[in-house]
Amino acid sequence: MQADLSPVIAATTQWLTCAYPASGGALASALCEVQARQAVTVAARLRYPTPMDAALMTMSGPGGSDRLDWITGADGAPAADPDDHAWRTWVDEVVASWAACLLTDPELAALAVAALAEDGPVTGTPVEFRRLLVPDERDRRAAALLRHPDLLASVAELHLDQLVDRLGPGRALVA
Repeated sequence: MQADLSPVIAATTQWLTCAYPASGGALASALCEVQARQAVTVAARLRYPTPMDAALMTMSGPGGSDRLDWITGADGAPAADPDDHAWRTWVDEVVASWAACLLTDPELAALAVAALAEDGPVTGTPVEFRRLLVPDERDRRAAALLRHPDLLASVAELHLDQLVDRLGPGRALVA
């Protein structure tokens, strides 16, 4: 994984798990976060496939979570301490949308992980994305909200066409 993508992956994962929290205790929260992180990692690698893409994103910034917060209804009162929500500036809307697509569509998730392998050597193998690709019953229960197609539809539909184009024949550059 490109180190430059770490803040985007961390922030976008946090946004997803805050917007669609785990149902259950600490173990469920951990399982939900792992699934979100795997989806976000795949989405970020597809969105920013080269070091140059990642560097350009770092220079221009990923955009933040404002639109996502508005769409999901999480745009309430501002935080008393702005530093508590500074991480939201590192949320990437496209990555969040693509991750939502991957979490709700197993076939699309399999295509995305396969596309990473086709793009060249990667540190993540399909085994490392097991909770994304083949979640067991405990994973599904923990991430019931995070994997619910109807709940994630408004976020997933934002950039679904770009993801399909990226994974389709000829695979156009997205970033």
